[in-house]
Parts: sequence; C-alpha cells; structure tokens
Amino acid sequence: MEHLTQQQQFAALVDWLRGAIAAPEAFTLGYNAEASEFIRFNHAKVRQAGHVQQAALNVKLINDGRHADLRLTLSGDAEVDQSRLAAALQQLRETLVLLPQDPYLLPNTDDWQISNAQHQPLPDSARVLAQINELAEGLDLVGFYAAGPLYRGFASSWGALGWHQANSFNFDWSLFHANGQAVKASYAGDHWDDEAFAQRFQQAREQLEFLGRPLHALAPGEYRAYLAPAALEEVMGMLCWGGFSADAIASKTSPLQRLYNGDAHLSPLVSLNEQVTGSLSPAFSGEGYPRSDLSLISGGRAHEQLVGSRSAAEYGLTANGAGGGESPSALSMAGGTLALKDILKQLGTGLYISNLWYLNFSDQSAARLTGMTRFATFWVENGEIQAPVNTMRFDDSVYSLLGSALEQLTRERELILSASTYSQRQTASSLLPGALISRLTLTL
Repeated sequence: MEHLTQQQQFAALVDWLRGAIAAPEAFTLGYNAEASEFIRFNHAKVRQAGHVQQAALNVKLINDGRHADLRLTLSGDAEVDQSRLAAALQQLRETLVLLPQDPYLLPNTDDWQISNAQHQPLPDSARVLAQINELAEGLDLVGFYAAGPLYRGFASSWGALGWHQANSFNFDWSLFHANGQAVKASYAGDHWDDEAFAQRFQQAREQLEFLGRPLHALAPGEYRAYLAPAALEEVMGMLCWGGFSADAIASKTSPLQRLYNGDAHLSPLVSLNEQVTGSLSPAFSGEGYPRSDLSLISGGRAHEQLVGSRSAAEYGLTANGAGGGESPSALSMAGGTLALKDILKQLGTGLYISNLWYLNFSDQSAARLTGMTRFATFWVENGEIQAPVNTMRFDDSVYSLLGSALEQLTRERELILSASTYSQRQTASSLLPGALISRLTLTL
C-alpha cells in the first residue's frame, strides 16, 4: 500500500468529510499528530528509550446553532480511518438533535489557507547521547529527552485549510549532589548547538559544586534577587491563567485586571508578545481562526487581549485566534541590557534563584503570588556565590516583581518549551530573559 504523509492522510479525510456533509450541516476538523523519540536517564545512563507515533482527529458537527464534538484516534490506514470518521459522523448526527442551540457558537466562515512546515533537521540521537554521556561523566543525572516533528491541521466546510509542522527537541534534566540537593536545567529548540549545550551543562555543573557547601540560613524579609528565566517562567505561567484572557478581563476575574483597567502598570522594561511568527505554534487555532502576533503588554502598559470565538460572541469582540482557554502559547518577553556574565556583579548581595515551585495566587485581584524556591537557589555576597539557601516561601505582587522593583532584564533570552507529554507533546513555548529585582519578599 502506498505510504502517505501525515499531510496527505489529513487531506484525504478532509475531502471525504466534505463529500459526506449534507447542507445545512457544517463541520470543523482538527488534526494532531507526532512522531516522537523519548529517552529517559537515571544515574546518567539510558534507562528507557522508545518511539511514539500517533495521530488524532477532533471533529465538530454544526447544524442550526447546535454543535457536538468527538475525538478519535487514527490508525494510519486510510480505509480504517475513513470508516472511523464515518462512524463518528453518524454518532454526532444522533447526538446533535438532543442538544440545545448554543448562543455563543461563532464558527469562522472565512475561506483561508495557511501552510507552514518547518523542516529544520533534528539532531541525531546517537550524537546527542554521546555528548550527554561525555558531559555527565561521574555525575548523578536524571533527565528526559524528547524530540521529533509535531503536526497540526485544521479544515472546515467553509473552505478553510491549515497545516503546520514543527520539529523540536527538549532535554530536561537534573544533577543531584550526594547530599540530596539538585540543580535543574533544560535545553530546547529546533537546532542543536553542541557549544551552546555544553555551556548550559557547564553552568549546571558549576552550580552543583556550590550545593556541597553548608546551607545559608535566611530570616523572612525583603531581599535583592535575580530570577533566572526558568524562575521567571513560573511567574509568567501564573499570569497566563486568565491574565490576558478577554473573558477573564470582561468578567473582572483576570489577575491583571488593574493593568487592563489602567489603574496600575508594570515597569517600562516589560513588553510581552504572543509571538506566533517563528514559533512552534501553528498560525491558526483549533477553532479555525488565523493567528497573528499580538502585543499583550508594551512598555509596562496593557495592550491587546487574547480573544477566542466564544468571548467574541458574548462580548462583541473580534476573535484573534486564541484557544478555548485564551492563554498564550508562544509567549515572548523583550530582553534588556544586562549581560549574563555581569549578573552576579550587578546582583551584588542577595539571592540567585534558578527555579520557583508550587506557585499560586495569594491575592489574585492584586496579582499577588506565593510559592517556593527550589533546586539551585544561592546566597550571593559582593558578586560571588557563597552558599546554597534552604527552601523558602515568597509572597509578592507582580506589580512589584515586574514593576517598581524590577531593575534590569538580561540581554540574552532562553527558549523554554513545554515539557508536558500528557496525551501528546505540546507546541507551547516561552522566550524569556532573566530579571534583576531590588526586593523579593520571603515570608518563611
């Protein structure tokens, strides 16, 4: 049997479904697939290696303001998959007559075509393993490597057709000291650079050496601090829970409500974009709306929102391709002027925080966060690391951390890809600098 590419398989199913639909029925069809290699490490040795190839469809049938959805797994066999899609269509038809009309259903009836296939070759796994093995010699490394192409497709009965392929890798690892302390690090992207990875690994290795020193005890209070990109990513992750959502802003539940109301602002250094261009995320949403770059925060001031189709229908807005959760999936924060080599010097005396953990809102309306330091957090004096710091809890407002207390952002930024493999690998990413902060409040 002729081997079809993922795009050809999707196109064949789209053609069949368009022929099977009877007016006034309409459909949208989403496609998700991956061909991923997974490698797990323990004690710097490969403990598990495997390959996952899977594909699935999200089918929505629409008729007279009613809609029903169904997800089905594909086999890769054209006849079998067409039969599964036919059965799904029949099931949706039987379900649809039992449902009420949805007042916020707003399908995109535009006829658009978007195609983006990133064919950047991924690194050879044998080469990656050889470098990891060399760099991790004598270390207790625990890690997870995932790599391969991700595919996304969309089609509708109104003629819309989108295709997206992104190749990426993500190596997420920890180095453990004999005393149980650990350094966590990651290296991700679409182009493996031996030198860049070696530098990232060397940084983690140097931090591991400091973990052998006696812990430095800190009392609760305000401390000067540097948040590495991974720590800042945890803060941004909390803000993405409704912070830029049109629905949350309209219903007054956004943690950035004061910012969007114009009652508060962040530092002029802060500019955040939903940077779809050049990212791993498709330039169309699962709802069938094209996506473009959005300026969410510019110079510390709120700008655009993420608007999904339901928010557009309910609040009279224009949908701009946001997903159902209206959360950024290609977040990009502008860098500053602080060079990585000058971080400790500029920090002077204070905390170097590599990671934050277990964050939650202590006062959501005030964008106030609480969480824990974790992994490599160090006490720095006169520009030199002195000792690791025990796990501490912080409680502070984003309007301080990224507002009045923000001094500088690093010139270099780190690409952080979603490490989630729940159900499937994800295309979400963050491109973030590090942040030098004049005061961070530790509570215990």
